[in-house]
Amino acid sequence: MCVPACTQKIAADVSRRSFLRRAAGVAAVTALAGCTPVSTTPPAGSAAAANLLTSGHTFSRILDLTHTLAPNFPTFGGSPQLELETLYALASDGYNMYRWLLVEHTGTHMDAPFHFSDGPSADQIPVEDLMGPLVVVDIRSKAEADPDAQLTPDDLAAWESENGPIPDGAIVAMNSGWDAFVGGSKFRNADDAGVMHFPGFHIEAIEMLLGERNAKGIFVDTLSLDFGPSPDFAVHYRWLPAGKWGIECVANLSQLPAKGAIAIVGGPKIAGATGGPSRIFALV
Repeated sequence: MCVPACTQKIAADVSRRSFLRRAAGVAAVTALAGCTPVSTTPPAGSAAAANLLTSGHTFSRILDLTHTLAPNFPTFGGSPQLELETLYALASDGYNMYRWLLVEHTGTHMDAPFHFSDGPSADQIPVEDLMGPLVVVDIRSKAEADPDAQLTPDDLAAWESENGPIPDGAIVAMNSGWDAFVGGSKFRNADDAGVMHFPGFHIEAIEMLLGERNAKGIFVDTLSLDFGPSPDFAVHYRWLPAGKWGIECVANLSQLPAKGAIAIVGGPKIAGATGGPSRIFALV
């Protein structure tokens, strides 16, 4: 679905990129003519991201935090959100090719600020904002006792008491262990009234991350940044309009240490996208 605001944003973005291409051409000609050199200094954010890999960090492995997406992957609304149509087959055509019919918010996927605000669409998020120190907050015991458990400021404080302050520019992940249920009905965990029950972030934890810390993004291993029975999507409406992004349906968080890993988000780069399936990695 592309509402009028989405169409306007795409048009504005295309116009902006055309201008930037023209400006780049002028700058190149100016430089060749012997005028003031064009600066090649990378943006401060890019340098900060690069420093994560060059300032004493060593890594022994890379872990995939992405679920394999198939038409039967559980969805928030319960209906399939991926269809694959065969266009060409190896046996008859010499190669394979599918057409995808895909809802953006399917599988391991990004919620861009534009999903719940007029903020940046997925393609407009700076690449340096898609990488950061990974903070894994383990609430598995709470989730096992109560499927409606939420990650609270107390959970963040407990993490900090064990691991030190949440790093600047961190990506904060909720590990509820819910990824283990992807293959069955418990991942949605809908009751007889259709209300789903699974963990998510508490709005007070979001306020803490926005007001007292400087996190770039958040991960959840469930279908939503908000907990299942949320009546108002409070986390979505607070976090995304603040220019932040989230990743839902993350896998394998239980294989990560509480601190020390670096997260890398391969977000979608489709003009005007409100989000989309993403490939997520952790360097450990």
